[in-house]
Amino acid sequence: MIKIRNKNVAVVSIFLMMAVSPLVCGQPTAKTIMRKSREVSRFKGMESVTELHILNNRGGERIRKIAMASLSQPGVEKRIIRFLEPADVKGTGLLIFDYENKNDDMWMYLPALRKVRRIVSSEKGKSFMGSEFSNADMSAPNLDDFTLTLKGEQSVDGMECFVIDMIPVSHELIITYGFARKEVYIGKSDYMLREAHYYDKNGTLVKVLHAKDIQPVSGSGGKSMARWLSMENKINNRTSWLRILQVRYNPDVNASMFTTAYLQKQ
Repeated sequence: MIKIRNKNVAVVSIFLMMAVSPLVCGQPTAKTIMRKSREVSRFKGMESVTELHILNNRGGERIRKIAMASLSQPGVEKRIIRFLEPADVKGTGLLIFDYENKNDDMWMYLPALRKVRRIVSSEKGKSFMGSEFSNADMSAPNLDDFTLTLKGEQSVDGMECFVIDMIPVSHELIITYGFARKEVYIGKSDYMLREAHYYDKNGTLVKVLHAKDIQPVSGSGGKSMARWLSMENKINNRTSWLRILQVRYNPDVNASMFTTAYLQKQ
């Protein structure tokens, strides 16, 4: 054992250890925060009815009614989205296999063509059904696709949040996700996403996501869901928002729904 002869040095050393250790040991990493955020918003089974509002920069508005269901299995969350209204999009569907540790699979069914087609990586960053949301926004990102950095903390709507930078690790992934950098704001107390800022390769702010009306889902073991999401496009001044009308936790949701065959059923 090393003996410390200078008591003043010992006191200073202990003081510094006490001051620094909470920052080192108590602060979670960016990846830990993002994993926790995904976990608290992941349901064993869930069904919902949602409205999608698409507003253009001239004040015009289109409204879509959507049924959604999800099922969590080891290593993957399966999600199916089907448009109910209006008539021109009725029956259009999207099937997503949202994997934890590999690239997601996505398929789209277009009634007019009467066939299912796979959405390739280069299409995932494109518009979801003409809205300001992208196809990639319909699933959780694979964290290994990003360099994650905890930048600090900031308040959003009165909630103290972790601020995390997400930078795709390759040019191909920038195309896949549709952004070069994403700044996310995760609630410190509940790990729910509150806001996200999307930037292009020139550092220009392109879109801003807002998540509001966060409420617990009955019977889900304390999990919560944002019942209102909006995406503002700062380049074209268009906005789209999703509002959940009904939501039900259902751990016994029928697994046969999450197939391309079911996607084609009317």
